[in-house]
Amino acid sequence: MPPGQAFAHLLDRKILSPLAIAVGQERETPPGEFDDRTCPRESFFMHANTMVTKLDRRFTVPGIARVSEGNGGLPRVEIAGPLADGEMYLHGAQVTAWKPAGHEESLFLSTKSLWQQGRAIRGGIPICFPWFRAKGNDPQAPAHGLVRTATWQLESIREEEGGVVVSMHTESNELTRHWWPWEFRLGHRVRLGSELSLELVATNTGTSSLRFEEALHTYNRVADVGHVRLEGLERVRFLDNTDFNREKTQRGELEVTAPTDKAYLDTGSEIDLLDPVLRRQIRLTKSNSRTTVVWNPWREGAAALKDLGDGEWKQFLCVEASNILSSAIELAPGQQHTMTAILSLGKL
Repeated sequence: MPPGQAFAHLLDRKILSPLAIAVGQERETPPGEFDDRTCPRESFFMHANTMVTKLDRRFTVPGIARVSEGNGGLPRVEIAGPLADGEMYLHGAQVTAWKPAGHEESLFLSTKSLWQQGRAIRGGIPICFPWFRAKGNDPQAPAHGLVRTATWQLESIREEEGGVVVSMHTESNELTRHWWPWEFRLGHRVRLGSELSLELVATNTGTSSLRFEEALHTYNRVADVGHVRLEGLERVRFLDNTDFNREKTQRGELEVTAPTDKAYLDTGSEIDLLDPVLRRQIRLTKSNSRTTVVWNPWREGAAALKDLGDGEWKQFLCVEASNILSSAIELAPGQQHTMTAILSLGKL
């Protein structure tokens, strides 16, 4: 069953409800058993305003953060803090905007992005888990895993010294087990301030070991991808996905002049994205991340992406903290793994 149909199937059976999930009431319900905390698919849209009102009443930080109805009626957290403005959707726990004080917007967001249940948001920082790209043994499975199109539970919004911290989580359910049989809990803790800090925390909640890939698929906004360069990957081995995943070594700074899909191996140092047109440096600092993915579809690949506007491929370069391929993470029952990525801006 295709992923969109599977999601709708579970909604219609009242096993999963976007409304119940968003307000922290997710649970499984046996077929045929009524649960008044859930609602069928059409009721989600009918009661979207009610859901947002409940979330805002519970989590708002007056003058700083609020829950509001975003694109497509999807609930989002809006941040207007002294250190940064930002936006984070419950759909995929996806950060879609981060604008530190004194700087322009740092994240790319497509004008053609689809704002629908079961569809990924094109731009911002999607979360890939528990696999990256296509699922190796099942070409029908959703690309990049199961959580970037899920409705996450909002846990908290807090103002702290370094910015506004938003925490969300999702966990295994009948839909995830349809594609991947293991039990898990995945948390996402984001601090929006002068720096953007993202912590992805995976916990094995089952009774058997599991192995997963993960990535924070960051769309960095640039003026023209053909004029930027990356520092910090010199002499690093990488697998070139545009060339049958052949292993190569980076010679000098990385410049993007063609379709690019590279997985850099054993990376731990800082990576700087230098944009001479915007006169800006975006630095990625990461921990517990052994691979870094660099991606841009270029003109040829962009033509196949219906949720990307004409010429918008020039406006971003993805530089992704990740653990993929041979660096996939193994967790025994009860174990936890945290991957962290921090973005900071500088002027050139």
